[in-house]
Amino acid sequence: MAHLRTAMDSAFWDFDVSSSQTLVGTAKAVPGGPFPLDGARASRTLRIQQVSFLGNGFPLGILPSFSPTAHKELGSFSLQSLLLKFPAADWWVGLVGQFRPKKVISSIKEDIISDLDNLELLPALKDVATMVLDKTLYSYGLCSQFSPTPFSSVFASTEEHGDRKGRRHKAMFYHRLPHHDINLEAAWPELFIDHKGQYWEVPESLSLDLSSLKSESGLRYRVGLHKNGGVPRALYHTDGGDPPLTLMPGLCAKAAFSLEKNRYLWGGKEQKQGVTETTDEAEPSYDVRLKDPHAAISGIVGGTFSAWFGGSDTVGTNGDGNFAIHNKRSPLNADLFGSLCYTYQHGSFRKDFCDLTRLDARLDISSGSAFAKRVFNGFKKSIDDLERSKSTPRLNLIFQQQIAGPIVFRVDSRLMLGSTSVKHGPHVEDTILSLNYSFKLLESGKAVFWFSPKRKEGMVELRLFEF
Repeated sequence: MAHLRTAMDSAFWDFDVSSSQTLVGTAKAVPGGPFPLDGARASRTLRIQQVSFLGNGFPLGILPSFSPTAHKELGSFSLQSLLLKFPAADWWVGLVGQFRPKKVISSIKEDIISDLDNLELLPALKDVATMVLDKTLYSYGLCSQFSPTPFSSVFASTEEHGDRKGRRHKAMFYHRLPHHDINLEAAWPELFIDHKGQYWEVPESLSLDLSSLKSESGLRYRVGLHKNGGVPRALYHTDGGDPPLTLMPGLCAKAAFSLEKNRYLWGGKEQKQGVTETTDEAEPSYDVRLKDPHAAISGIVGGTFSAWFGGSDTVGTNGDGNFAIHNKRSPLNADLFGSLCYTYQHGSFRKDFCDLTRLDARLDISSGSAFAKRVFNGFKKSIDDLERSKSTPRLNLIFQQQIAGPIVFRVDSRLMLGSTSVKHGPHVEDTILSLNYSFKLLESGKAVFWFSPKRKEGMVELRLFEF
């Protein structure tokens, strides 16, 4: 089924979204907004390890990616490769590099060819050497992961982009308890992305979270502390408006709970109980998580409570560098959220053709209080865009179709069931297109080639035991 836990996890500051803007391959979702698309959820495998594994299937171990830059002459297309790695039993270190070839190719077409036409070979070669050594074309990232115990992990990374000022640092500590997970993250700066596809850079970000595993009754809960430092700014100069209030400086204590239930209408667990020995000996599925045809309905409902300390009257800045006074952030806030999902799958993903068609339709309400307020006001159009965005339900659609063998085409779409100041009526708010190549030997591992038309970004990822 579609990720229902997104409804609660995205309320905190450590929800990873796949992004080619960083060499670690992730950005954080802005908490308090609409739930991110399932297809946008980042892989739990470290990016540098993804590059190491996927590089075996690409020429010279080079992976392509797309990410816009502030300098148009650099282009969006880039090439990534693992330059060095030092793997060990409980320690992993690697250096990944990125190169943007568009500027070199364009310069060769414009300058080098003209020099060669004039039979000036030496200046042409010097120009090529100068362009190749241009530091704005390159980015690098150094990552290290250490596992002091079988239940804990420490991660640290630093990266520098030639076309940007400063470096980006990140450190994480993860520890697994019998029924809980502890996660500590620090980044300076941290990159966040809102539901409009706008990136915001927060100079300092520190999070500490304790989350429970889902119990047999479907109950999960989570508590956390988060501190933002410095004024957030837009990564690129756009008309994205003011920064989200949840990214402004201050300390926030947050608690959340959720109750999840699902029911199979046919197939699934009930069908699996009647499987015969002949079926068990049949050809295995390309993905064990897509092996059972079924129809099911599932839902989640929960609530959040947050308390802010400081920063309510902070002066912020928008993308063009102009300062503006933001609306006051409420020091105390409580809200409800919920999702309802219907899943239908035809086929068991065993045959080479026409053995997998799947549809997930999920209705999300990210803010129960805003939705109730809008209902009581008779869906008036006088509310601002922020309130309209929080109060409007979204319909997330996930369609998957097998093309041939392990290759599956997938579309993730989010429909806003309301109007904005720009668009009237229900409309598609975001879409992610992807091709998935499942590795049968990994049971539930796949290479994902995704592209976001809205963000004009795309990359190749490795995802293990994720759906």
